Amino acid sequence: MPRLALVALSIAGVALGALSAVALVADHTVHQQGRKFSFQSAIIKKGTPLTFVNDDTVPHNVASTTKGNEFDLGSQPPGASTDVTFTEAGEVQVICAIHPRMRMMVSVRD
Repeated sequence: MPRLALVALSIAGVALGALSAVALVADHTVHQQGRKFSFQSAIIKKGTPLTFVNDDTVPHNVASTTKGNEFDLGSQPPGASTDVTFTEAGEVQVICAIHPRMRMMVSVRD
């Protein structure tokens, strides 16, 4: 197969993978497992809640200090599920206050 065709197929595969990740966000659930969020980024409509589910074996503390979308879920034990509604448009940095490597970006659109 010509090299150009392989590159095109590789790019198409990456694009399809990204689309499937966005489709998974459509159910508005972010899982926490292996000390990671199930998504590094998500796009949602303003006023739409995201449900943060702790599927891990350790507690997490999902929070954001982004102005207009501040929240702190406190210690969320394994098995817990909590909704967060984003009310302001913009980019929202979400972290786990317990595990500093756990980060994701939520793009809130009008």
